[in-house]
Amino acid sequence: MPNLRSYLLAATLILAALPASLIADEATLNTIIAARPADDQARDPYRHPIETLTFFQVAPGMTVAEGLPGSGWYTRILANYLGGEGTLYGVNYPDRLYRMFSFASPEWIQTRIASTADFGELVANFTDNGITAEGFTFETVPEEVTGTVDRVLLIRALHNLNRFENETGTLRRALAAIRTMLKDDGLVGVVQHRAPAAASDDWANGTAGYLKQTTVIELFEDAGFELVAESEINANPLDQPTAHEVVWRLPPALRGSQDSSEQQDAMRAIGESDRMTLLFRPAL
Repeated sequence: MPNLRSYLLAATLILAALPASLIADEATLNTIIAARPADDQARDPYRHPIETLTFFQVAPGMTVAEGLPGSGWYTRILANYLGGEGTLYGVNYPDRLYRMFSFASPEWIQTRIASTADFGELVANFTDNGITAEGFTFETVPEEVTGTVDRVLLIRALHNLNRFENETGTLRRALAAIRTMLKDDGLVGVVQHRAPAAASDDWANGTAGYLKQTTVIELFEDAGFELVAESEINANPLDQPTAHEVVWRLPPALRGSQDSSEQQDAMRAIGESDRMTLLFRPAL
């Protein structure tokens, strides 16, 4: 079960260190969360958006960079929550990375590349509040973004960056770019599929979707960050993958059980993955 006492203590320590203008507005978040489509809300019991964004101390008016916005599950929340005084950047993989996926078709690659330039249009589908929105990749951060970002959110965004690190250096470059984007008092929030501590390092390299929590912390420390707080708000102790399983066997993907309603029911009974929730800041 999530360690609520640990979460509350960590959140209290963060709150004490922040000016009142930078503290999350839970009432506004609640209103925005409740107004979303039913399909989005169906994921809330597993993704805990209110608790997660509160833990990361995201506040209206901030400049936030969202790693891998995808179809916009978190983008919809952030665009409405940050408001017209805020700025939202969608930060994607470098274009060259998409070609490394075994399933990648030319059409899929082009769609993914195009989504970076189309991020402003995605945001416009979710709100007309006048928020500034722009897309770029971890390797094409505009010069004017340097030192301007309050929060970088990496929600289920690290596994493929790490998976191809040896061949491409994608994770190292991404973390360096994040460090460049952040204000001196900026923070990085991480939610990532968590591998069992006893899993082999070869299996837990991101290929199956999972990374070890100790590995993630070490990667950030090596890149010049320090851990501020950790939380179990996105933990799921029912998710105990073996070395032959991938995270996409679970909802919403249910990969591998399309022809078995019994297997699908078993995966739904587990729920979405066990996830670490970590908060980092640039090391002093």
